[in-house]
Amino acid sequence: MAQTYSIEFKEEACKRVQSGIPAAQVARELGINVNTLYTWMSRFKQHPTEPFVGSGNLHREEAELRALKKRIKDLEEENEFLKKASAFFAKNLK
Repeated sequence: MAQTYSIEFKEEACKRVQSGIPAAQVARELGINVNTLYTWMSRFKQHPTEPFVGSGNLHREEAELRALKKRIKDLEEENEFLKKASAFFAKNLK
């Protein structure tokens, strides 16, 4: 089973690397995989104010993008339905 770490733990690990301690050393001292630490560092740099949202949660931008993609998909489906309906009714008018 995968180990879960608290947000505070992840932030502290990232801050230690930012302070100049090599990532490999920080990972070794904390008993984590160095690639895991690099992933945390990437998230920490991308979203410095809220780098680690809880499981299943999204950053505001990601949630907005997902909602917009869903809206586009819904509108495309509605548009396709309206095209078929207008073709059907136009054919019946002749």
